[in-house]
Amino acid sequence: MKDNVAEEHLYLAFSHQYRDSIFPLHTSISLFLLSYCDCKLFKVFLVPTGEDVSDQCVTKNLAGDLEVHLISRCQLPVVVQSCSLPAVVVKDDKFCRAGLSVVLRHIIQKTFEADPSKKDVLELLGFKKTCLKACAEVSQWTRLCEISIPLAVERFLMASPEHCQAIPPDILLFERKLGEPVRVHNDDKIRRQKLQQQKAGAKAAVPVLGEETTEELKPGEVHEHPPSSVELSVAFSKLLAREAPVTVNRETPHIRRTKTSDLPLLDHVFAEGLYFTVADLVLLPCIHQFLVSSKKQGKNLVNLPLISNWYRRVQEVPGVKKAAGKCNMELLQLPELMSAPEEQLQHSTSVPDELEEDNEDSHFIGGPRPTMTKLMENGIEAKFSPHPCPNWTLDWSSLPSAVSPGEGKMSRDRALRKQQQLNNLVAAVTKLAKPGDLIVDFCSGGGHVGIVLAYMMPSCQVVLIENKELSLIRAKDRSDELGLNNIWFIQANLDYFNGTFNIGVALHACGVATDMVIEHCLRARAAFVISPCCYGFIQNTDKFKYPRSHQFKEILSYKEHMILCRFADQTAVQLPPERRLIGKQCMGLVDLDRAWAAEEHNYSVQVISMEPESCSPKNNMFVGIP
Repeated sequence: MKDNVAEEHLYLAFSHQYRDSIFPLHTSISLFLLSYCDCKLFKVFLVPTGEDVSDQCVTKNLAGDLEVHLISRCQLPVVVQSCSLPAVVVKDDKFCRAGLSVVLRHIIQKTFEADPSKKDVLELLGFKKTCLKACAEVSQWTRLCEISIPLAVERFLMASPEHCQAIPPDILLFERKLGEPVRVHNDDKIRRQKLQQQKAGAKAAVPVLGEETTEELKPGEVHEHPPSSVELSVAFSKLLAREAPVTVNRETPHIRRTKTSDLPLLDHVFAEGLYFTVADLVLLPCIHQFLVSSKKQGKNLVNLPLISNWYRRVQEVPGVKKAAGKCNMELLQLPELMSAPEEQLQHSTSVPDELEEDNEDSHFIGGPRPTMTKLMENGIEAKFSPHPCPNWTLDWSSLPSAVSPGEGKMSRDRALRKQQQLNNLVAAVTKLAKPGDLIVDFCSGGGHVGIVLAYMMPSCQVVLIENKELSLIRAKDRSDELGLNNIWFIQANLDYFNGTFNIGVALHACGVATDMVIEHCLRARAAFVISPCCYGFIQNTDKFKYPRSHQFKEILSYKEHMILCRFADQTAVQLPPERRLIGKQCMGLVDLDRAWAAEEHNYSVQVISMEPESCSPKNNMFVGIP
C-alpha cells in the first residue's frame, strides 16, 4: 500500500434521499463504487442542490464507514463551479475531472495505484482498459449507462403511479442489449468449448464451479446458482482469479474443423459481455431502484427476464453484497425468469424512436456533384471571407520551448504546420480578447492552443477541456514548466462543462464536436474561433440534426448532406488536385451551413481559409461574434 498519495476532493451533488439511495443517482453510483473498491483516498463532499439541507439529514444512513462533508456550491473551487458533478480535484490544484465516467475511472485507477494488489479493481476497466472511456456524445453505450438509464430511473421514481405504467424505453434498450450476442477478444476458443458442450451435454462438458469456488468468496458470498454454462464458467473464473476451466476431453476433429462462422454465439453474463466491469456497478444502483419501485407497484417483470437474471447474477460477484450492505441497499431476491413470449418481447422492447436510424433517401447515384448542383441552382456556393491578417505570425524562435508544439513527439515538418495553424487561431483570438476575458480551449488535446494563449495573454484566464487524461496531463506538465498561473485543466466530456466564458476556441474539433463547441459558445453568448476536422464522422445524434441551418434544410435531405460531409474529407495532399478542390468546396458548404445556423442566433460568422492553406488539409476556420 502506497502512503504518499495526494489527497483528492470528490464533490457529489445531493438533492434528496429516497428509500436506500441518495439522489441524483450519479451520487449513489459514485458512493457504491467507493464502497466496492474499499477506497478511502478521497475526501468526499456533498453539494446540496437545495437550501433546506442539514448536516444531520445528509450524513444519516450514508455509506457506513465513509466520512462525508457538506459544502455549498459557492464554496466549491472555482474550476469545479464550471462543471457538472460528480467532480474530483486535488486539493488547491487547477486540474479537475468531471462527469460520472471520468470520475469513476479515476477512482478505480487511484485505488489500484495506491494498492497494486487490488488487481480485481483494475479489471473493472475491461479489455484494454476502455470500459466507458468513449464519451457519451459519440458512444451510445456510454450514453445509455452514464446518462439515459440514470435519468430514466429518476423520472420513473418521481412520476405518480398512474403516470409510470410503462417500462422506460432506455430500460427496454438495456434488456435488448443483454440479448445481443457477445464479442470478446479471442472468443474462438470459448465458442468451440460451447459447441463441444452443446454436443456432449452441458453437465458432462464443463466442470461446474461448486463447493471449491464458494470457499474463496468473502463471508456471506454464496452462489445460489453455480455457473453451469461455458460463459458463466469463464466469467466467474476471471472474477475469482483462476484459470478458466477447460474441457476435460480434447476438441474432437469435428469441433476443430468447424468454421468460425458456424460456431455458436456467446451469451451475455454481465452488462458488457462475459466480464464484470464498471458498467455493471453503474447500472446496479439504477436497476435496483427501478426493480424496487416496480415491485411496490405490483408490476410484472416478465418482459425483463434478461435484466432480472443479470441483477441476480451481479449479486453473486464477490464484494457486491458487502458494498450494497455498506450503502444500505437491500438487494432483492428475484426468482429466475424464463424469456417472455417472442411477440410480447418484440412489442415491449421496441427501440425508442430517437435511437432509430434515419433511413430516408438511403439510395444515391454518383458523388457530390448532384448535391452541389442542387445547391448552386438555389444560389448556394461555398464562399470564404478574406483572411483578416494573413501574414501575422508569432515569433516562435523567441518563445520558450514548452510553448512550441514541437515540444511534443512530432516531426519538424508537422511541428511547423502546427505552428502555422496556431498563428491563424491566435491572431483571431488576439483581435477578440480583452483583459479579464475567460477563454476556453475545447478539445484541447495536449494544449497546443491553450498554452500559447495563456502565455501570450497573461491578463486572460484560459481553461483547457479534454476527455483524454494523458493528453491533458502532458499539457499540465508543459504549463508547470512555464510557471503559468492563468490556466485551468478540466478532464471531461464537453457536456459536463457549463461555465460562462467570453471566447471559445478549438483546433480540429472532430466531427460533431465542432457543433458541440459552437452550441456551448451560443449558449454562453461567447465569440468563437474554431477549425473543424473529420467531416466524415458527422452524423445525426440525440442533440444534433443535419443540415443545421434553415436554408440548407429547405433544399437538402439528411442523406444528401452526409454526401457533402463524406467528400469534405477528400482533401489529403496525396489525392489528385481536382479531387482535393471538390473536397475543399464540400468543406466550405458544410461549414457555410454551420455558419448560417449560428447566424440564426444573432451572430456574425465568417468562414476563412487558414494561411498558408498547406498548413493542413482541414484548413477552414470560423470566426463568430455575437
